[in-house]
Amino acid sequence: MSEYALEMLDVTKTFSKVIALNHVDLRVKEGEVHALIGENGAGKSTLMKVLSGVYMADSGTVRIFGENVHFHSPQDAIDKGIAIIYQELSLIPDLNAVENLMLGHEIHTNQFIRKKEEDAFAKKWLDYVSAGTIPDYHTPVRNLSVAQQQMIDIAKAVSYQARIIIMDEPTDSLTQKEIDVLFAIVRKLREDGITVIYISHRLEELFEICDRITVLRDGAFVESANIAEVNKDWLISKMIGRDLKDTFPQRNRILSDEVVLEAKELTGERFQDVSFQLHRGEILGFSGLVGAGRTEVMRAIFGADKAVSGQVELFGESVKITHPYEAVKQGMAFATEDRKVQGLFLNQNIKSNVAISSLKWICSRGFVNEKQEIELANQYMEDLKIVAPDIYKVCQYLSGGNQQKVVLSKWLASRCKILILDEPTRGIDVGAKYEIYLLMDQLVKAGVSIIVISSEMPEIMAVSDRILVMHEGSITGELSHEQFSEENIMKLASGEKQEKGEFINGI
Repeated sequence: MSEYALEMLDVTKTFSKVIALNHVDLRVKEGEVHALIGENGAGKSTLMKVLSGVYMADSGTVRIFGENVHFHSPQDAIDKGIAIIYQELSLIPDLNAVENLMLGHEIHTNQFIRKKEEDAFAKKWLDYVSAGTIPDYHTPVRNLSVAQQQMIDIAKAVSYQARIIIMDEPTDSLTQKEIDVLFAIVRKLREDGITVIYISHRLEELFEICDRITVLRDGAFVESANIAEVNKDWLISKMIGRDLKDTFPQRNRILSDEVVLEAKELTGERFQDVSFQLHRGEILGFSGLVGAGRTEVMRAIFGADKAVSGQVELFGESVKITHPYEAVKQGMAFATEDRKVQGLFLNQNIKSNVAISSLKWICSRGFVNEKQEIELANQYMEDLKIVAPDIYKVCQYLSGGNQQKVVLSKWLASRCKILILDEPTRGIDVGAKYEIYLLMDQLVKAGVSIIVISSEMPEIMAVSDRILVMHEGSITGELSHEQFSEENIMKLASGEKQEKGEFINGI
């Protein structure tokens, strides 16, 4: 038997003329949590899709516990004990936990489901993973939290007797409490000899949960190391091929007193009496725990959801926005958290996505000026450094960071004056994050006003001029830059009301 659970040697994969994997090596020991990191587009997902049977490599060798394997389909990989848990969970919302777990390997006789046996089988593995954190295995999974749904996917993987489990950005939509639960599950898998390949852009958590690490860059292997022997700066330099002196751009902004947006006692289904002002050339941060109501407030302001009561003023005038189209006409833009569902036409190319919000600038008599459309797309592809062969690349095949840049390009092309960014750097690498932070800084210096929602406290404190904190649909306090600290944010996010004069000892 080999000391490695997995060996991928000299693996190459091309798409048309693009080299996605360039003679990549990956070696993972049995029973370890092995981090696979790299910038967006480094080849991580492609390599894992080769391993899980989604893609066939052009050349190279794959060994599972010393045995050479050739996968022609995902089922081939499952049969060899390999399971992958994607960032976008694969559950059917209207089915319950048991039904989702048993889907594809039902227990039946003469076409009749043996329900009692399925319940017992599913309960065994759900209990193994969830340890009682899913109260009812027979409730539709749409009513469960993201963390609970993730547990069902993990239980499904181990029920297949998986010996190698791939987790792709597993903490991306979780609270810290839910992350702690997930890490406990990962440790249990490791104790039971199951190998975990862990993909994440949150570099800090790798030091908490991983044993070894492999870095890819530009589709090629860079280096492997024991996690205990490296630090965050080493990881970043290996990922991007250079030292990144600053994680965030230096702040050098002069704030204006001009109010461009004001919400007055705005109330909706999941928030109440929300009032705030946004100034010209300001980055206003919204912080709070998941479910605090931050996104819901912004959707109401943008006309995506209906507000029950309250008032919104834009540039000093009261407006009633009932549809996003009206918000765009008023100079607003909203880069949503879920870029794949709400931000992009994934089956369309970069050119079409960039132009979609600025048709009034490039249309004449109902016809799109294709020359202007091409010039516009090429301009933003260059300005935002979108990595793709050309503007005709279909967006579903772009990395997460490049997809996010297309979303931003779309809204910048609309000539917006107010830009709402909901979790703008979620699921993208440290290099792409820095480029987005630089872009935000350039926009506010040009007079654009930005509202940014972020669950990452270092990020929200680094980019914001002021921070409003929400808890259960209400604003609990406002922090000036001098008051920024994780402790102050967490006090307000947990429901503690800010009194006048409080929270003066920040950074």
